[in-house]
Amino acid sequence: MKKLKVFCTIVLVIVALAMPLVCTGALYAEAAHPAVTAESAETSHGGHDIGTELPLWSVLPFAGILLSIALFPLFAPHFWHHHFPKVSAFWALVFAIPFVIYYKGIAAHEILHIYIIDYIPFIILLWALFTISGGILVRGSLKGTPLVNSIILVIGSFLASWIGTTGASMLLIRPILRSNAWRKHKVHTIVFFIFLVSNIGGSLTPLGDPPLFLGFLHGVPFFWTLTHLFTVWGFAVTILLILYFIIDTYFYSKEDKSKEEYGEKQALKVEGWHNFIFLAGVVGGVLFSGLVKLGEVNILGVHQSIENLIRDAVLIIMGLLSLKTTSQQIRKDNEFTWFPIQEVAYLFAGIFMTIIPALAILKAGEHGALAFLINAVKQPAHYFWATGSLSSFLDNAPTYLTFFNTALGSFYAGMPEIEAVHRLIAEQNVYLQAIAAGAVFMGANTYIGNAPNFMVKSISEEAGIRMPSFFGYMFKYSIPILIPVFILVTYVFFR
Repeated sequence: MKKLKVFCTIVLVIVALAMPLVCTGALYAEAAHPAVTAESAETSHGGHDIGTELPLWSVLPFAGILLSIALFPLFAPHFWHHHFPKVSAFWALVFAIPFVIYYKGIAAHEILHIYIIDYIPFIILLWALFTISGGILVRGSLKGTPLVNSIILVIGSFLASWIGTTGASMLLIRPILRSNAWRKHKVHTIVFFIFLVSNIGGSLTPLGDPPLFLGFLHGVPFFWTLTHLFTVWGFAVTILLILYFIIDTYFYSKEDKSKEEYGEKQALKVEGWHNFIFLAGVVGGVLFSGLVKLGEVNILGVHQSIENLIRDAVLIIMGLLSLKTTSQQIRKDNEFTWFPIQEVAYLFAGIFMTIIPALAILKAGEHGALAFLINAVKQPAHYFWATGSLSSFLDNAPTYLTFFNTALGSFYAGMPEIEAVHRLIAEQNVYLQAIAAGAVFMGANTYIGNAPNFMVKSISEEAGIRMPSFFGYMFKYSIPILIPVFILVTYVFFR
């Protein structure tokens, strides 16, 4: 009865948030241009950036879907497990209906743009890495001791920069789950895995995380991150590894060692090793899309690069080849199922829709509803925390680009981009370090801060681990552990 009352309260809150948006679609106009009518919307806004017009409350549907992800699994888990795609669709429609009513063709273009340019490639990449990594099985006697777990985290922290945080996470999450299967206390291990492998580890090359790849496309040299972020990366990784080893040693001392299997030791071996070829194909496809320019094609009014389409085709082929050439027994022994990728696909379909106003406002810079934030960013520490805080909840790639351009405009206004980037690196390098570190590091603050976070959570829950809720993850782990580490990073590198 108590849970039912709490559930009903959640529903009432959701309805209270949703109704004003559904019933007042035209208010998008009145917030910034009261005199503009819906009939003249297309002509009035044809030359305008919607980010300068959207009010801050237009992000309420995004807040709604985040609250749903946070609260429903806690108070209505059965409902959530069976109906989360409908909840995601609900919030998507709460935003889309009034958005389309007022902005018409412009709204349709924005929606198509985020799905064609961002969401579909995002899901294709996750699907390919999830499928390929699911065909790689590590057998042997790996016991979940503090030393073994720490070694896996170290390996993952290095791999993440070369095969991406998603690739490293999908490759190593199952081995670390199997090695700790006998342990009672293991949630902290998965959380630190998210901290290190799914986020901070990907700081050393543009292959590690999307914002760094975006910087590479805008003129930042490929090895700049390796040479200029290595000390920041090493500082944060070392502190977190020491903390993890201390915490895991404490919990390991409380384990019932009789549950540990002390049978005959088996040598480590990898089955499905040919999938590493497909994994290399994925990395090559991503790198190809950044280095080669082949022009554009028009897809429903959205201009998509030909090289990006080739990349997506390569990723799909790599995934299909993995499915075709890997035995079903390997995937069965790997406890491979499609549910984690399905969950991410459904939830992020809603997130990408509702995130449109937040990204548009952010991109509008000092002309948008977040002008107070953009104008307050002056020092390296400001860039680190502003980029990082927003990257904890929004897509970290456009967030990185927003503050990247803010720094270029602050120091080298009117200068050609490539020249401005080179001068920023030569004369104000610490600002770019702060932006890059903030975008990558602070994705670990929430489950939605970076793509693999939610995947790791979902795979772990399928393995029977009761992971913390959205807010539980933040208040029990990321805030008390990561925020002090980031304060130290600020004091040492960005003050």
